[in-house]
Amino acid sequence: MNRREALSSLSFAGGAALFAPTSLLADVPTPKWDSGYAQAVAGTAAVKIRDIKTILTAPNGIRLVIVKVETTEPGLVGWGCATFTQRALVVQTAVEQYLKPFLIGRNVDEIEDIWQSSYVSSYWRNGPVLFNAMSGVDIALWDIKAKRAGMPLYQLLGGKVRHGADCYFHASGSSFSEVEENARRAMEQGFRHVRAQVATPGYAGYGARRPAPAPSGTPGEVIGPTNPGEIWESAPYVRMVPKLFEYLRVKLGDEVELLHDVHERVTLNQAINLCKALEPYRLFFLEDPLAPEDDDHFRLLRQQTSTPLAMGELFNTQHEYVPLIKERLIDFIRIHISQIGGLSPARKVAALSEFFGVRTAWHGPGDASPVAHAAQLALELTSYNFGIHEGSGFPKETQEVFVGCPEVKNGYMLAREKPGLGIEVDEKLAAKFPFTAGPPNFDYSWGTMRRRDGTVIRP
Repeated sequence: MNRREALSSLSFAGGAALFAPTSLLADVPTPKWDSGYAQAVAGTAAVKIRDIKTILTAPNGIRLVIVKVETTEPGLVGWGCATFTQRALVVQTAVEQYLKPFLIGRNVDEIEDIWQSSYVSSYWRNGPVLFNAMSGVDIALWDIKAKRAGMPLYQLLGGKVRHGADCYFHASGSSFSEVEENARRAMEQGFRHVRAQVATPGYAGYGARRPAPAPSGTPGEVIGPTNPGEIWESAPYVRMVPKLFEYLRVKLGDEVELLHDVHERVTLNQAINLCKALEPYRLFFLEDPLAPEDDDHFRLLRQQTSTPLAMGELFNTQHEYVPLIKERLIDFIRIHISQIGGLSPARKVAALSEFFGVRTAWHGPGDASPVAHAAQLALELTSYNFGIHEGSGFPKETQEVFVGCPEVKNGYMLAREKPGLGIEVDEKLAAKFPFTAGPPNFDYSWGTMRRRDGTVIRP
């Protein structure tokens, strides 16, 4: 037999094996792992979704939307976060009136198929209401899957690449000295990263708790019926922020990492000027320098500054964040994971970001529940390109409602070594913190700021 005939014979034999009757392969030994899996699932009925509920609660005055997925396996439930504080009741309706009847009876193991079919189930798609509703279910299903596997969620996602997630602390105030005082308090607790926000004198201010007193001779008067507490102007803010960080570097030194959130309310030229002015103070990152509608401006901003840029808390769809990641126009992706549909899409964002050198810094304010923080933490512990975790712990009442909150120690968030997310919700205690539907206990104009002439400033 020559070489060509030999190769032809081998090729035919290999191809024939692919199509050989099962009986001819009966003597092929089954690998031990395959045999064990086959025995484990043999005759086992699929665990299915039996019911889906929403829990509306507000420990510490923060309105949270939690999703509970009950299964056909007695006692097996999963918890997810669907918090969209400003439109919470709409999310509740989406979960209970639309997703619930669509998903009852589905196999809890089919997480990706459930996400994809839920995404197109209404035909028109995207947006914070649908995605937060889907997130509640999605995170709960991951909780269930890890519980069934008998391991913490981070193990199911591939295992730890770090022991804890470095966190940053919010230090704000109406004066430089108050911000410094709060930053020192954070550093004493072991935090190495501090976000600093200060009120611009005479104006409302994001992250500064209350407006600072106006200096004498502040120019301009409010025109029309605008609430003075809403007034904000970008020019004095852009002049103020570099002075704050100059002060903090002198007072705190170079060991602490400093962050700042612009909250999108400046023009492109102002963003460029601000980024350049902050370069001497070596920020860890400057967050949301531009509005999400202005993503294209990042191409120019990126060329003008070495200040690290973070962006993403208002993003909903991949069309908003994928270009920024692929073109390396940002350093940190700040997506709110429930805002994009939960852990399933967040895993994909983290993986994509790693390939382009973008680090994760998931959005984690007070209205991200402990369930959301636990889901983020599982992803952070398993993502090589983790950057920072927003959060400094949980108030006492919140810890009582959410039993098993992640622990924050020496500035690190640590996972509970329990199956699933490690969190269970005390529903009776949650009911003792009633959910307020609207004014006067919740202000639906929360995000509104205006210029002196009454023009709304878009965040």
